[in-house]
Amino acid sequence: MIVCTINILTTFNGFNRKVFMAIEIERKFIVKPQNLPPLRRGRFIRQGYLLVARERTVRVRITDEKSGLTIKGESRGLARSEFEYEIPRADAEQLWRLCGTSVLEKTRYRLETSGHVWEIDEFHGALRGLMLAEVELRSESEEFVRHDWLGREVSLDPAYTNAVLA
Repeated sequence: MIVCTINILTTFNGFNRKVFMAIEIERKFIVKPQNLPPLRRGRFIRQGYLLVARERTVRVRITDEKSGLTIKGESRGLARSEFEYEIPRADAEQLWRLCGTSVLEKTRYRLETSGHVWEIDEFHGALRGLMLAEVELRSESEEFVRHDWLGREVSLDPAYTNAVLA
């Protein structure tokens, strides 16, 4: 139902949207910043939550490059469905205002190492000092290097989802 509504709205606005759907499998860790290698320039991200429920989350994200709407399904272990839609910046700004206080800001860094791409988020505002690292995997059993800058794993801890942190 939500997906159909989004399709109608984007078609109505005449916006050529890109839709990405996949099963997301990721592992998430608290970062030990003192052990991190130097990071390249990150990108600033604002994201807000329109809906947060156990079985689904609806998020709007705004960066300098693009804006999008993401719908995530209920987690089943380390996996869950994810649908991403590019939307016009003006629409994203309006949706952002609807999020109220369920928002967060962070800088995201990408670090390619040992055959994987890690996304390292440095949070701002009330979450200043928190850094989380995520790696997306092709399967739940895929192996990866456990670097010394990775602290406690929080993949299955709902307190460390961006939706709860916001």
